[in-house]
Amino acid sequence: MPSPVDAEQLLRGADLRVTQPRLAVLSAVHDAPHADTDTLITAVRRELGAVSSQAVYDVLRALTDAGLVRRIQPAGSVARYEARVGDNHHHVVCRSCGTVADVDCAVGDVPCLTAADDAGFAIDEAEVVYWGRCPPCAASKTSQVDARQQRGTT
Repeated sequence: MPSPVDAEQLLRGADLRVTQPRLAVLSAVHDAPHADTDTLITAVRRELGAVSSQAVYDVLRALTDAGLVRRIQPAGSVARYEARVGDNHHHVVCRSCGTVADVDCAVGDVPCLTAADDAGFAIDEAEVVYWGRCPPCAASKTSQVDARQQRGTT
């Protein structure tokens, strides 16, 4: 989480006015990476007291447009926000519980920003979402399969 002075400098550097709602939302996003809007609204209200949901939505839009936060929305999920911006990282999502984690840029023969056919587009970002099960859910799933096998059912 950036210090209050750093957060103010981030806002000013993005040509945004420094307001208490903007500072609170920026702080909440830093404190809870990949949080959904409801979680962020709760955190901001805990810090500031009464603030409208619309105010938080407006601040999130302004921070996203300014490049200070990134909005992600894996298929089948609500929008989530993170403060890790500017590095074209990707995400892994648990199919069971919905946990989201950062994954550094894909590696291999083809860099993640090089498309096999760009159709004439000037590509500036690639979005890759890996799907699977987080360690606790994978362990739980394995335990469920083992229990069924011991009972003779599958």
